[in-house]
Amino acid sequence: MLICEAEREINKTKAERDLPHRVLFWVRKAEYSNNRPFMTNHSPPSPVSSSFRRGYVAIVGRPNVGKSTLLNRILERKLSITSRKPQTTRNRILGIKTTKSCQAIYLDTPGLDLQGKRAINRYMNRMATGAMLDVDLAIFVVEAQRWMELDHDVQLRLTDSRAPVILAVNKIDRIKDKTELLPFLEEMDRSGDYREIIPLSASRGDNIPLLEELVARNLPEGELLFPKRQITDQSKQFFASELIREKLTRSLGQELPYRLAVEIENWSERRKIIVIDAVIWVEKPGQKAIVIGKQGNMLKSIGSKARAEMEDFFEKKVLLKLWTKVRAGWSANDATLRMLHYE
Repeated sequence: MLICEAEREINKTKAERDLPHRVLFWVRKAEYSNNRPFMTNHSPPSPVSSSFRRGYVAIVGRPNVGKSTLLNRILERKLSITSRKPQTTRNRILGIKTTKSCQAIYLDTPGLDLQGKRAINRYMNRMATGAMLDVDLAIFVVEAQRWMELDHDVQLRLTDSRAPVILAVNKIDRIKDKTELLPFLEEMDRSGDYREIIPLSASRGDNIPLLEELVARNLPEGELLFPKRQITDQSKQFFASELIREKLTRSLGQELPYRLAVEIENWSERRKIIVIDAVIWVEKPGQKAIVIGKQGNMLKSIGSKARAEMEDFFEKKVLLKLWTKVRAGWSANDATLRMLHYE
């Protein structure tokens, strides 16, 4: 558990006295170091009841707030690709975490961005808003000390969901003096109807076990919805294409990743090796030249990085062959999106 015992008592500030208890629980004025998470004098949350709990949990928020990093941290393995570029996640990613007392089915979603007008943007927004409906709980991820209009858009859409909402204030590792968070948390508490508010760092893991406890406490009782060992509902082909796209997104310029897609054309799995043929679709010949690079070096580098990670992911040798092809305007065409399995 990431709550440590306080080394000494420190008087509350006025800001702390004004905060509701459910917020104060997670933030206590104390001494911090780079390796020390939040301290508190309060007792940790009461344990989950002996009855088994399970349910669907949507992880929602604007682009680039750390939703995919949070999912990977909770699952303790990489399931959702990440990069520093907004809207790296395009599909709904389902990740299942099963313990002795709880099965939480997390839905990682694309960042909601209502300004994008292309077909691919509309598709991602449908995935994001659709995940907020028919779930048992939502985790609304925001960035510490940075509330934007897009956050407000997500907040408005959460009002259409009947599910309770946990507000996860992410990236607290970037704030040296954690007491500076108090006014922001107080404002967040006034601005929305949240079941819980918890500051955390998805990248470092601060307060992630506490978040999981809160999730379990807010899910309904019931039987397993998926087998205990199942961790996702996506195919191996899907994850192979996503790993290739991640390497493209991390290696290429700011705009090009939004104009490319990856399609697995052939997949052959044997006992010790997987043979994969994949096509990288771009919209213009100039984009194709950038992806290939001088003397093919960019494409070779992307393929090598993707293959190495696939071998770790699938625990098998991988033979990966990549091609780059042009399909003009694919990201603005609904029919082409369906062909590329954006449905």
